[in-house]
Amino acid sequence: MNSNNRQLRNIGVIAHVDAGKTTTTERILFYTGENHRMGEVHDGTTRMDYDPQERRRGITINSAAITVHWQGTQINLIDTPGHIDFNIEVNRSLRVLDGAVVVFDGVAGVEPQTETNWRLADKYGVPRIAFINKLDRVGADFLRVVAMMEERLGATVLPLQLPIGAEGEFRGVVDLLTQQALVWDRDDASEPVRVTAVPADMADAVGRHRARLIDSVVEQDEQALNAYLNGEPLDAALLKRCIRRGVLSGAFVPALAGSAFKNRGVEPLLDAVVDYLPSPEDILRAEGQPASDPQGPFAALAFKVAAEGHGAMVFVRVYRGRLRRGDSVLDANTGRIERVARLYEVHADDHVELDELQAGDIAAIVGLKETLTGHTLCDPAHPLHLEEISVPEPVIDVAVEPRTREDAQGLSKALQTLLREDPSLRMRHDAESGQTILSGMGELQLEVSIEKLRSRHGVEVQVGRPQVAYRETLGRVVEVHHVHKKQTGGPGQFAEVRLRFEPLARGEGLRFDSQVVGGAIPREFIPAVEAGIRRAAETGVVRGFPSVDFQATLVDGSFHERDSSAMAFELAAAAAAREAFAKADPKLLEPVMAVEVVTPAEYLGDCIGDLHRRRGIVRGQQLRGQAVVIDAQVPLKEMFGYIGSLRALSSGRAQYTMQFDHYEVAPQKVTAELVRS
Repeated sequence: MNSNNRQLRNIGVIAHVDAGKTTTTERILFYTGENHRMGEVHDGTTRMDYDPQERRRGITINSAAITVHWQGTQINLIDTPGHIDFNIEVNRSLRVLDGAVVVFDGVAGVEPQTETNWRLADKYGVPRIAFINKLDRVGADFLRVVAMMEERLGATVLPLQLPIGAEGEFRGVVDLLTQQALVWDRDDASEPVRVTAVPADMADAVGRHRARLIDSVVEQDEQALNAYLNGEPLDAALLKRCIRRGVLSGAFVPALAGSAFKNRGVEPLLDAVVDYLPSPEDILRAEGQPASDPQGPFAALAFKVAAEGHGAMVFVRVYRGRLRRGDSVLDANTGRIERVARLYEVHADDHVELDELQAGDIAAIVGLKETLTGHTLCDPAHPLHLEEISVPEPVIDVAVEPRTREDAQGLSKALQTLLREDPSLRMRHDAESGQTILSGMGELQLEVSIEKLRSRHGVEVQVGRPQVAYRETLGRVVEVHHVHKKQTGGPGQFAEVRLRFEPLARGEGLRFDSQVVGGAIPREFIPAVEAGIRRAAETGVVRGFPSVDFQATLVDGSFHERDSSAMAFELAAAAAAREAFAKADPKLLEPVMAVEVVTPAEYLGDCIGDLHRRRGIVRGQQLRGQAVVIDAQVPLKEMFGYIGSLRALSSGRAQYTMQFDHYEVAPQKVTAELVRS
């Protein structure tokens, strides 16, 4: 596995659900020779969606990795889900990838999940190229999607091709660099592309777009800029060098055209991956050093854990050094030394055993006992922490109970496996009902997780109706004083704390600070105070939901030489926190979703009226082809059963997508209903 410059690409394929991302990936596998038979989503025969649930539902649930080769370059490819419920898969993949192919539907253009994924790629600084797909569909328009990308994503988009023919007549592309036409005469993937002259009726458009392309890219290279200013001709190799520099710096995003389903445009897309997306050595750290260093002490980030029959398989991206089978590594997050039993190159559901990994590689390790998503693995003699992976807050709860006593024994273990695999799932025990509550990003994610309990772990469960995952917060500043004192036959317990609690802005989480001076409380007991507050915050006082968005400050306290302990201070802090939550005018917070409704114009008024009845705020509307897009924010509580209402309102013609936006203080009426229930 060679990670020399320009010979390795670590890329992801990301898109909104149904943009054709998995079909594009399947075509890449076919053209690179990884697959000899073409997989189709609608037939349930795809290589990347190999999970039985993915094949049955026709969607990607798990990010799948595969290694292919094109023009002498190894490409480690990750196909990610498009559905918002599985956004953690995109998040953790983008954290470790060097580049991305973003697939756009040529009719719908920029859709909500594309926008979310684009922002994630911005956050992680991932260079990307755009593949505008489905150009054979009625209503597809390449240049309209380019304009939409610039407007909605704030990107500078650089078309490298123009489509030949539109909708049903789409048959090829003009390459603006070489000024040649690439034509696929048949849908058959085994039919080679035909290189020919630019159609006469496209000559003017090609000239205009090529001139704009050259204007945009020559600034990336001094030699090219001088040649351009002196009126000298610029060859394709020089222009490619300029484009590569612009992509790596984030100056622009190249756009390519095609129809993956009809096998048109996939080979030029692969060429663009090799020509323009970075190798591991092209990615620089903040201090200007390459992020990938084959010579340094070993360091890697675990970005996914998959439960296998023979133990957990931990997917890693290696940033530094080498790792051999049998090596011991430090998990910097747990402080444990873990032993590497086996190393694998991953080909979707097939695995090829390796002797060694080196910087730049994406592969899987078997043998790690406690490593989780986001943990850093490193040389025990050179510990370090790599930036972790941010995990979104769950917004939907469901109660799960075992059907039988035998199921009860397996349920806890099966749930722990699910939580290890998917960090966006959370689990807690409801003290009032005694139920186990599983929380997630959406109904589909929870449905898939429950199905895994049954199909993979053989555990039958009874499932409650999905409920909103509310939170609680403080309404005002309070200060509390608590003394924990217990005298029994043996050593006593003593801890005195004075704490101030104050509300924070939405999304700030829980912060802790200590202002104790002069040794009033020994330093070693202060972490126990924070631990007690965090434990108390797991169940609020309004209705038992976790308390968030507040700061707790340890102002003062005292201890006893013999009777004080970390446990005493943790108990004192937990009791003080519960008292503070009750006194601080607690508020219920409800999740508010960003909702996008796409409807024919004749149903616009009815759809807006229905959103208002659901306490929704309509933030805007715009035309998209023949349809109108409504952008709204609606409390999640009001969105249960929405799909049925929307179909009834629009004779089945409108559709919607939604994703979590923020938490907001719930109206008194909602709080009162919950307290009564």
